[in-house]
This record gives sequence, C-alpha cells and structure tokens, in this order.
Amino acid sequence: AMLGTTFHVNTDAELTPTKLYSEMMRIDAEAKASLSIFNPESLLSRVNRGETDSLDSHLIHNLSLARTLGEKYDTRYDVTVKPLTDAWGFAARNATANPNIDSLLQFVGYDKWSLNNNRVIRHDPRVQFDLNSIAKGYVVDLVAEALSKRGVESYMVNIGGEIRCQGMNPEGSEWHIGIETPYEGNFEQNSLEKIIPVSNCAVATSGNYRRYYTSEDGLKVCHTINPKTGYSVHSNLLSATVVAPTCAEADAAATMFMAMG
Repeated sequence: AMLGTTFHVNTDAELTPTKLYSEMMRIDAEAKASLSIFNPESLLSRVNRGETDSLDSHLIHNLSLARTLGEKYDTRYDVTVKPLTDAWGFAARNATANPNIDSLLQFVGYDKWSLNNNRVIRHDPRVQFDLNSIAKGYVVDLVAEALSKRGVESYMVNIGGEIRCQGMNPEGSEWHIGIETPYEGNFEQNSLEKIIPVSNCAVATSGNYRRYYTSEDGLKVCHTINPKTGYSVHSNLLSATVVAPTCAEADAAATMFMAMG
C-alpha cells in the first residue's frame, strides 16, 4: 500500500519490480513524514501544533500551489479547513456534536496565513492545514518525476485513482483512463462512465459517493467541505474529473469543483 491505498505503475522501462517498489516506498515514507495529518510526528502535524514554522520543500510546494489555486478561484479551494474536517468527523476524528461552524470559520481562509521564504506565518495559532486534497496527487507527481529522472519515457502511475501518464502505452497509442460510474459500492471499477485517451498529463477524480457517513438525524455528511460555508457539500454532483499538467493540480481542482457543486 502507498498512502494507505493501492498503487500501480505501468511502464516498459528496464526497471525491476523490486527497484521500482523500493523507490516508491522511499517516496511514500518521505511524503508521510512531511505532509500527513495522520502521522503525529510529521512536519505538517508539528506545524499545526505550533512547534515549528520552518517548512521543507514538500510543504512549500503544496502550500504555494494551494494558495495560487485559492486566489485564482476566489477562495473556493482552501487548505485551512482542518478545524472543519475535524469537527465533521473526517481525518480519523470523531464528529463533534452540533459543531459551532461560525466560530471555526474564524480560522479558515487565505487571509489567515502567509509564506515567507521557507517559513509559514499563521496569524492565529488555531489556523491549521489539511493537505489531503492535494498530497496524493503530489505524490503521484513525485513518482512520475522519479521515473523521468531515470530516463523512463513512457509510464502510467496510478495511486488510488490519481493518475499521471507520459509517452505511449505498450500498444504504442495514448493511455486510456477509465472514469468510474459514480455510485455507492463501485469499488472495483465494475462499471465505467467514460474512457478518455490521454498522454503527458494527469487525471484525478473526486467524488462524494464513497466517503460519507449518515448523521443521527439521517443526513448524509460528505467528506467534501465547502470552505466558504463550513458545511458539507449538498448538491447533485456525484463526481468531478480533472485533466491537468500535474496530478497535484488535478487533485486539488477536482476537490474544489466538488465543493463548488
């Protein structure tokens, strides 16, 4: 498992499975040590607790990209949603009964933090970052870039449905990516909504048809939180698929489009 999910690499490069696996595990360990909110010893967890404001290259890249997207799309994408995802019972936390969303929104927003070289400045110690909407795509990019550095010209990297591909498939044509039909229980791509031919780009899909729970009053609480309102997204949009130059961009944008409804 990589990032707690399955991964797949398809390439005709002369890399043994053992070497490839070893490289991916190295990247996985490095990413978890930096970006994971589930690892209490990660750099991100330490930043969130206020133990340090010094960032590594992984955090700088992700926070910079997150800020660029947030500013471009009028704060519809925001990585300071951790107080909200905690309150609603995501990110391995138990839900808070009747959370006070208005009070939590005081600590959510791009005006609450800034970057200064390799440091993050939080304007309030209760501002906390959740990079789950971008980190998996970023790790896909790290694996893809590692393959490119080894001179691999054609590959498809797939980590839990987040994909980046380069060059041609073994048949000599573009890579064909299947987009799942979004319905509860479709865990093994039992049916595909569409197959798209792509190359030299990344593809990510975000959906509300798997990650949710039902509250005591019978409402479905989906894991996509609208950072403007602080509440779970309620819309008839089941999934959003984005094609972008990098998987980090595609991952973040797909989450944002779900939040926009």
